[in-house]
Amino acid sequence: MDRERAAWVALALVPGIGPARLHSLVNVCHTPSGALAAPFAFLCTVPGMSGPAAAAVKATSVAGGQQVLDEVERAGGRALLAMDPEFPTILRHIPEPPPVLFVQGDLGLLERPAAAVVGSRDHTAYGEETCRRVAWEAAAAGVVVVSGMARGLDAVAHAAALDAGGATIGVLGNGLGVIYPAANRVLYQRVAEGGLLLTEFPPGERPHVGSFPRRNRIISGLARVTVVVEAAEGSGALITAGAALEQGREVMAVPGPVTSPQSVGPNRLIRDGAGPVLETRDLLDHFPDAVPPHQPRAYPPPRTAPPLRPLPAELGEAERAVAGLLGREPVLLDELIARSGRAAHELLAALGGLEISGVVEQGPGRRFWRV
Repeated sequence: MDRERAAWVALALVPGIGPARLHSLVNVCHTPSGALAAPFAFLCTVPGMSGPAAAAVKATSVAGGQQVLDEVERAGGRALLAMDPEFPTILRHIPEPPPVLFVQGDLGLLERPAAAVVGSRDHTAYGEETCRRVAWEAAAAGVVVVSGMARGLDAVAHAAALDAGGATIGVLGNGLGVIYPAANRVLYQRVAEGGLLLTEFPPGERPHVGSFPRRNRIISGLARVTVVVEAAEGSGALITAGAALEQGREVMAVPGPVTSPQSVGPNRLIRDGAGPVLETRDLLDHFPDAVPPHQPRAYPPPRTAPPLRPLPAELGEAERAVAGLLGREPVLLDELIARSGRAAHELLAALGGLEISGVVEQGPGRRFWRV
């Protein structure tokens, strides 16, 4: 049996061998090890198999699969094969279900009701506070919060679920043992110890461009409902929402200001039929079977932001006028140009003076805010 598990893992990780080809191979060859031992010419006759795919199968081995299993164990995890009873039932019926998962943490979370909470890496203060509240209150009510362990709102959702005394599942776009982004090192450890880390990539594999859409379909696949908090045009959170719709799952979204680029995605989802999340109860109505944890924690009141720094006396008239257009919410440069009616070079000169004076800070994407 150990040999067949290793052979299954080896086949599952062959490039270009998706779930359909894998099952076809095993059905025709009777066992995973039989598929690895089959002659090249025979493999080419298997329905759906191409010459390059058959060559890739011949280039792998049972020993390669066993090496991956050993690495998973050393990383503190284990492999769940599609035929294992612990493999999450909810993932078995999505398009292209993963044939193997590598997991670390509490496997019991895989059979509990779950909601995906996803959003932008470059979020606003409004998005962060809303994401924290929704994830916190959902987890405190007994809903497992699923997200993608990315920088930004994913990290906010995971941390809030754990802070609430609830549970979370972090779906990785890389293998176990790889902490990406590096800033999530503490969060990675918290989720491994108090929740569950899950990935279809082998231990040690670094993330790449194609790994994140694959990760996103698992995020939505594990969840009864996917909530998009903030998502600019082209955001990965919208890919997750699209995967949820393809899987026949519910999509909800947090409405935001029509002037905010980060709210373009959620607002369009709501326009096109997604349920709005005006309060966490809107989400919890989909989870009548959720069982709260033994000691849920009430959501704390929003943190009161300190007052804005007074403007230095030496600031010029142009700098004061530009400072008056800014608050704590980041504003894009193009929006500032429209608000101020100034030429771009004049506005940048004023913003530069304000940064030097410690009145304004600049973030990714040429966003500016008062401090």
